[in-house]
Amino acid sequence: MRTIEELETKLAEPSDALISEMAQIKGDIMILGVGGKMGPSLARLARNAIDKAGVNKKVVGVSRFSDKTLQQELEDYGVQTISADLLDDEQLQSLPEVKNIIFMVGYKFGTTGNEHLTWAINTYLPGQIAKRFKNSRIVVFSSGNVYPLTPVSMAGASEEHPTGPIGEYAQSVLGRERVFEYFSLRYNIPVLIMRLNYAIDLRYGVLLEIATLVKEQKPIDLSMGNVNVIWQGDANETALRGIRFSSTPPKILNVTGPETISIRWLAERFGEKFGVRPLFIGKEEDTALLSNASQSHYLFGYPKVSLRQMIEWTAEWIESGRVTLGKPTHFQEREGRF
Repeated sequence: MRTIEELETKLAEPSDALISEMAQIKGDIMILGVGGKMGPSLARLARNAIDKAGVNKKVVGVSRFSDKTLQQELEDYGVQTISADLLDDEQLQSLPEVKNIIFMVGYKFGTTGNEHLTWAINTYLPGQIAKRFKNSRIVVFSSGNVYPLTPVSMAGASEEHPTGPIGEYAQSVLGRERVFEYFSLRYNIPVLIMRLNYAIDLRYGVLLEIATLVKEQKPIDLSMGNVNVIWQGDANETALRGIRFSSTPPKILNVTGPETISIRWLAERFGEKFGVRPLFIGKEEDTALLSNASQSHYLFGYPKVSLRQMIEWTAEWIESGRVTLGKPTHFQEREGRF
């Protein structure tokens, strides 16, 4: 992938299964928070799948759209856009009735010192959304941060594992889930909650961060010694295919790749690509923030894009000096301070 256009095309490439299911899902799709890192490619993926399915279905994207260029790009792609501040109740109530809602709104970085806004966006707003769209199906983007750190030997927390969020951000994300659960039960709203970690786009993500540190010969902290990742396109496809699995009470679904990835191993692979030896500090702890996504793989199959492919693409992207977003994941954080 030599250009952003080629990257966006790959991220929005629907599988045959998604195309088939778009033909079966009734109603239009509205994406709340479409202006975030994953939203634009999800909107394009939905539009492509619907077009290939040959059905008449709208894709609507809602955001404040501080970037008007993005809004125009989505419109040009066939995604209807609405500029709205969802925390403004009048603007929220003015949104059209749509049968299928993808809720992507969230606040993470900047939580420390701004906790009130974090809780308003992550916990108060979900209740307002659930009441406004109580006649819809809702897919909710959540996070694997709702789990505690678990022993690496356990290979990740499955959906059956008790939650144990560390820090206010993670606590507020669990609050988001509980609020949607309450309204799902009260109004019989079909809901799917996606606990995602970590989505990979060549412009941001864990792989880009590790590769950049290796390339620039900067030390890599090994204390969070293991991680899970998934190609962003695969994560977005799960969200769309997950519409038909929404239920009441809500269905919980971990969404990530199948591997428990060693940060040391990952850095060494990038070192081979760049012809340098990675620098490390610290040592691997016995626990990490890891998820077991075997249920997702059972329902939808394994991700289309493999870990090795993501490593190849990321190394090539960095070697060619292509654009990055400068948005670190802070995957190394063990105390929950964001």
